[in-house]
This record gives sequence, structure tokens and C-alpha cells, in this order.
Amino acid sequence: MNSHPHQLQSVEIGDSSDSWGAAGFAVIDGAVRIGATRIAFIPTGTRGITRVIADEVDGTIDGMPFGAANADSLELAAQPNPPHTNRVIGIDHLVAMSTDVDRTILALQSADIELRRERRFGEGDDAKRQAFFWLGDVILELGGPGVAQPGGGAALWGLALTCDDLDLAKDTLGDLLSDPKPAVQPGRQIATIRTRDLDISVPIALLSPHPAR
Repeated sequence: MNSHPHQLQSVEIGDSSDSWGAAGFAVIDGAVRIGATRIAFIPTGTRGITRVIADEVDGTIDGMPFGAANADSLELAAQPNPPHTNRVIGIDHLVAMSTDVDRTILALQSADIELRRERRFGEGDDAKRQAFFWLGDVILELGGPGVAQPGGGAALWGLALTCDDLDLAKDTLGDLLSDPKPAVQPGRQIATIRTRDLDISVPIALLSPHPAR
């Protein structure tokens, strides 16, 4: 049972649901359900992730638009989770990017969003930094430069989804999915959906499940 607050209920994206259907997602009533989270397609003219809905989080956090869950969003998120032909079974993490990771960490913590851990890698101009937060059973992965750079606020950027069989996903999607390769996390494989070929505005990676312990 998930013990972390602020469950991610919905991700709103400015795409056509048809594009996601072509990527192997089951589209019902114009939306996609993945685990405990609903992917909603909002035709506002703005592409990418336009807003996320989470329990007890509302307002803009360092440029990232959040909305609080209400009765309607909770009811929609509780609808059945149909199988996807691309073998996706859950959201591993929601990806955000920032030019100033420290600033964005403080903003998220001020909204009572739990910091899980931090990671640094690379050296000099190639130094990078990541911070990981809980949104219920979904991880919010914040990435940015090792040293803060001038720029605007943070932005919601992409999705990493758990896939129970990358080989079958590759058989289904063909050239629309890259060949699986080892992921950063030991024991896992990763592949990317070629979203540009499908007119999907959000980068999507598929990850094999965590190895059994």
C-alpha cells in the first residue's frame, strides 16, 4: 500500500489522444489510465505537460503548474485500468527540469512534497544533478545542471513508464520503439518511444520492472 502523500492523480497533456493510441496506449473516453494516474489530453493549443493534479497540492511551484485533486478527478482516476498493447503497467517517474535545482527543491519542499534523495554525476561543465520526490506512488525526478544557471522556472518535461515486457513492446511497436538497452538502475532495461514520429509532445521512456529482491 502506498504510504506517501500527494498521490499523482492526473497529468494533463496538450496532445491528441489518437497519437497516444498509435503508441500502444488504451484510450478510453479520450484519456489514458496508467496505474493510479490518468493521462488527460487537453486541447488548449499548448503542447507538452500543461498541468498535473495531485492530492493536496495546488498552485504553481517554481513555474510548474499543479492543481489539487477534487471529487471529479478522484472519480476519474479510480476508473478501471485497461491493458495497454505496449505493455505499460505503471508510471515509474515524472520528469521535471530546472536551471536551478536548489531553488526548485526548496519550492517543492515548501509545498510539503517529500524529498527522497539526491544524486550528482559528471564533472566540470558536464556536471549534472538530480533530486527525487514522492507524489504518492510516483517519483518526481528533478534534473538540472550541477551549478545553477540563469533562466526561468522549472518545467514538467517527460514520463518514464514501467513496462512488464520490453521485448513484446518492441514486437508491437516496431520502429516506433528504440532497442532496449541497460538502464542507469542496475538490473533494468530502457527503451524510448519515438514520439516525434507520432506527434507526441512529451518524451516517453519505457523501463523494465525493478528486479526481484
